Amino acid sequence: MPLCGALCRSVALGSAPLFAPSLGSLSLSHSADPVATRQNSTSGRPKSPRIQVVLPEDVCERLGAVAEAEARTVSNMARVLIQQGLEVYEQQQAALRAAAAPSPAARAQDTDNFRQALEQQEQAEPKRLRGAPRRLRLNRPRA
Repeated sequence: MPLCGALCRSVALGSAPLFAPSLGSLSLSHSADPVATRQNSTSGRPKSPRIQVVLPEDVCERLGAVAEAEARTVSNMARVLIQQGLEVYEQQQAALRAAAAPSPAARAQDTDNFRQALEQQEQAEPKRLRGAPRRLRLNRPRA
């Protein structure tokens, strides 16, 4: 079984700190804080933010296989794939916003059409209601 599969299984079962030769120690914490944690290195410089992600076993095994094929660590491969996915997502969102926003020429045309409709209403004779107003009957509750 690949190491990633063992890690996923251990994480899913909620076992205590785990040691894997190629990954170092992995401690599991149950923090209510959803923000990535920031630590300092031994030299005092801040490390990159850390997050924890729960993956299904099959995804974890696929990630391990891709990382092995690319000669990367599982963590580094996950970082690369997340960055690529975010870039694609942001490009799609930008394209959707561009498609949804009307062009300035279209906005000007809509404004002109609205203005013309209002001017036509002002020039037309006011519409009168037909017939006499009807009396409303209120139903009173019976005691």
